Amino acid sequence: MKARARWVEGMAFMGESGSGHAVVMDGAPEYGGRNLGIRPMEMLLIGLAGCTGFDVVQILKKGREPITGCEVEVEAQRATEDPKVFTQIHLAYRISGRGLSRAKAERAVTLSKEKYCSASIMLGATASFTYAIDIVDELAEAVA
Repeated sequence: MKARARWVEGMAFMGESGSGHAVVMDGAPEYGGRNLGIRPMEMLLIGLAGCTGFDVVQILKKGREPITGCEVEVEAQRATEDPKVFTQIHLAYRISGRGLSRAKAERAVTLSKEKYCSASIMLGATASFTYAIDIVDELAEAVA
């Protein structure tokens, strides 16, 4: 896997993935940026959400669960001193489907955090994690 970041101007960088995708990153004005893109540390949180979300969807699909949606919100706290690593991370999963098994959804989240999600396992070296799982039963909503 490869990636690179190329300085554009000010504090803006163009990030390019080995798979050919690009993203603009920039700093806040107080650090010389112009607020033109995502902060690099925000990219880590987005990557974490995508990594664990990918696992959860894949595990539930393999288990033939009728999943129709998955959203992962991340909230993190950082150390006050340099390096300002993440110290606390909260993941809130909102998983929707028709008649989803809560037990299977919880198992998918547990497998992601303990075995499959490389991002959460790496970030777990400096941060403690908390989790919340909200199951949206579209079958029950359709009847109501």
